[in-house]
Order: sequence, then C-alpha cells, then structure tokens
Amino acid sequence: MRYKVTFVVGLALGYVLGTRAGRERYEKLKKSARQVAQNPAVRNAAETAGHTGREYAGKAFAVVSEKVGDAVPDSLAGRVRGLRGRAGGPAADDDWGTSNT
Repeated sequence: MRYKVTFVVGLALGYVLGTRAGRERYEKLKKSARQVAQNPAVRNAAETAGHTGREYAGKAFAVVSEKVGDAVPDSLAGRVRGLRGRAGGPAADDDWGTSNT
C-alpha cells in the first residue's frame, strides 16, 4: 500500500510540475509564433503564395471546365470566378485576413 501511495503522490507532483513548465513553454512558443507572423517578410511571402495559389486555381479551373464542360457545379464555378476577380482587382482581404498585394 505504501508503494501505491508513493507512486500516486509522485505522479501528482510530476503532473503539477509538468503542466506548469508546459504552460510556460506554450506561452513562449505562442509569443514567438506571433512575432514571426507579424514579420513583414513573412506576411509578404504568405500574401504572394496566396496570390499565386489563386492564380493557379483559376488556370486549373479553366482547363478543367473546358474538358468537362457543364459538369462543374455552379457553386464551385462561382467561387473560382470570385477568386479570379479578386486576384485582378484592388487589394481586398481574403478568407485568412491577408490582402492580395
């Protein structure tokens, strides 16, 4: 019985100390991630990647729609047309809060 109590106390102590250290490490990682996300070079790279992705999606849609004709659902066609319009128009926020610059 004494060994079981010792094991449970050790387990509880390890849990408490581990969660405290884990929370501090989590907060540190969260702060670092926020700093990286706010870096202008990272933001520009993300916006460029988003713009390039939308451009390729539009081209792929055009190729696929030529081959399959009217089989493309209207909901998909409308979504791609909306993305294509945003890519060529003024800077607007996309679904992730980045602009098309």
